[in-house]
Amino acid sequence: MWLETLKQLKTALILLIVFTIITGIIYPAFVTGVAQFLFPWRANGSLIIQNNKAVGSALIGQAFTDPKYFWGRPSATTPYPYNAQNSSGSNLGPSNPDLLTAVKARISILNKADPQNLQLIPVDLVTASGSGLDPDISPYAAYYQIHRIAQARGLAELQIQKIIQSLIQYRTLGILGEPRVNVLQLNLALDDLNKDTHGRATP
Repeated sequence: MWLETLKQLKTALILLIVFTIITGIIYPAFVTGVAQFLFPWRANGSLIIQNNKAVGSALIGQAFTDPKYFWGRPSATTPYPYNAQNSSGSNLGPSNPDLLTAVKARISILNKADPQNLQLIPVDLVTASGSGLDPDISPYAAYYQIHRIAQARGLAELQIQKIIQSLIQYRTLGILGEPRVNVLQLNLALDDLNKDTHGRATP
């Protein structure tokens, strides 16, 4: 009986070691190697580099409130917006009066920031995403903000429009997802445009 028990323990121990090596070392190393070889940018967090420094990720939004920048979707994460450690939505249903109150407050902020703008406000500028980390807005939401940004930066609206058009990401394979534009990339392009406009040599 004891010999049979020891035999089974030996078999179990061997299997434990073998599968630990396969699933804990070989498989992760293989997947990591393939990802680094085929998709290095995505595998390393889709980091956006500016002046040799990581300024953010293309996958996680940032809170912009300055009038001279594009604003992203509202974020319901706590204790601060776009908190990647606490990804969540507001969990407020369409019939919840708190959601209506929040949307009205966001509309008021947009109207005060650009009182001359009479366009309809895009829904993604007044409603939070399910994750609270959405880094993108719709092209329409970007176009809506052109007038405010042009006034704040002293730029022609056409210059900003061209930036948006150059950064629009269309549906994957023509059918998956919706057209979108990354807010951080927009704002970095704006800063570069301002530098060029104020005397930096353009390439």
